Amino acid sequence: MTAAMSDSFDLGEPPQPAKAPDAPAYRVLARKYRPQTFSELIGQDAMVQTLGNAIKRDRLAHAFLMTGVRGVGKTSTARLIAKALNCIGPDGDGGPTIDPCGVCEPCRAIAEGRHIDVIEMDAASHTGVDDVREIIDASRYSAVTARFKIYIIDEVHMLSKNAFNALLKTLEEPPPHVKFLFATTEVNKVPVTVLSRCQRFDLRRISAEQLAKHFAWVSTEEGVTADPEALMLIARAAEGSARDGLSILDQAIAHAGLEGGGVTADAVRQMLGLSDRGAVRDLLTLILAGDGAGALASMRRQYDYGVDPLSVLRSLLETIHGITLTKVGTPADAAQPMEERAAREEWAASLGYPALHRLWQLFLKGHDEVAKAALPIEAAEMALLRAIYASTLPDPGELARQIASGATPAAAPTAPPPPTPPSGEAPPWNAGSAAKAPEPVATGPILPPTFEALVDLLDESGGLAIAARLRHGARVVSYSPPEFVLSGSRPVSADTLAELNTLLKSVTRTAWKVSIVDAPGEPTLREAQDAADAAVRQAILESPIMKAAVAAFPDAQLESWPGQRSNA
Repeated sequence: MTAAMSDSFDLGEPPQPAKAPDAPAYRVLARKYRPQTFSELIGQDAMVQTLGNAIKRDRLAHAFLMTGVRGVGKTSTARLIAKALNCIGPDGDGGPTIDPCGVCEPCRAIAEGRHIDVIEMDAASHTGVDDVREIIDASRYSAVTARFKIYIIDEVHMLSKNAFNALLKTLEEPPPHVKFLFATTEVNKVPVTVLSRCQRFDLRRISAEQLAKHFAWVSTEEGVTADPEALMLIARAAEGSARDGLSILDQAIAHAGLEGGGVTADAVRQMLGLSDRGAVRDLLTLILAGDGAGALASMRRQYDYGVDPLSVLRSLLETIHGITLTKVGTPADAAQPMEERAAREEWAASLGYPALHRLWQLFLKGHDEVAKAALPIEAAEMALLRAIYASTLPDPGELARQIASGATPAAAPTAPPPPTPPSGEAPPWNAGSAAKAPEPVATGPILPPTFEALVDLLDESGGLAIAARLRHGARVVSYSPPEFVLSGSRPVSADTLAELNTLLKSVTRTAWKVSIVDAPGEPTLREAQDAADAAVRQAILESPIMKAAVAAFPDAQLESWPGQRSNA
């Protein structure tokens, strides 16, 4: 019996090892490094100074509205204001301060979100009048333990119209112990009646340089090495949002793994699908050289690496913008790599403003097309080919000068030249660039044979305002270049004549004599155009076909016809 009983005890479950205490849950960087003091709030110095002066002078408003893009610190600022107003200091005798101690009970309770007198409400899930009525009713009672009872309403623009109206009276004349702190990303949806009752702070986007510096500090705190270029890529991808940037940095640290290699620029590009700056420079070099096959191959290579075609077009736009800024003398970005700076300076020296403007317009149009295209990579390739083909077209102003001088303009080739440029060099993407050098343009005076040709030349050369005045108001008595006489039936001011003489000398490379006499003169170019259009229209209306069409459709009207000129 004893043995049986002993055997029965052996059948019990083996003892279990003691469970280790649960590890604390991981906090993402955006929450772990949320600003706890105003000194940690980056990029909002003007607002911090205003609040500090208001607290020192005891000129605190009863309602604050923080607005700005996501992730710039609106809710964090509201919590910091709550701490600043309710801080009692380490000794318990302090008053409102712009530098809350962070160790007193109100500061710790507000930071942990458990203070009974600091009520946070998400307006996205509490949109109705009943939710606002609860706030109004509770605001009548004094704070339990704090100096002020504070209501933080996030995304306040989500409140309904009736809820806003219900809040207006209390918002305008709240009890002295109540403060309202509103945060919103869409301030245009907040009624003006609410805006006028609040002290508004527009939180600015945080600059990429400030974000990169902040991310470097966070990486050091986390014990992670990060390349400065990688941090700058993350900062630019964040688009001024600290929260977005910290989320990307969190992902980049996880992407780096446990090998200890740290966060690298290549890893960030691969993770975000960004286009390598070196690859963008090579692609732009091929475009400027007119190498269509090479440009398409470079584009496909980046696409195969996982780069979004839209990102490539955006990078090309950024590069053209940077080249233009370099050309006008804007100081270079200190965080920019040396090779990028050298390439932009070389392009700025070889490309003219018309070429840069044309490239910007072509890439901008391509970017919009790729964003809406059903086949993004195909649309991107077509945009690149269009830019390459445009490099072979002559400049409109130069073409007008050639036509006016009687020279025969060289025909543009039907396809871009195929050769690849030498390594490290980018041939100029200038007007008229082709496989062979353009024919020299005549350097003598340009004397258009007719007054209309002269006005068209001024129009093409940038004198749009003068050309429009001549086309609509000038009646020519005689025209024999470089001299013409205008009718005095339509007065021309002395300033207009002086401006006209200066423009004529600049465009035609010779001095003109313009005089005004008291004679009727010929019809203006606009009147002649309208008369010609009317004659053509009348001839069409009297044609048998048109008469038959009008007979069959009595309400039909002739709106336009082939060859009709614009009235602009």
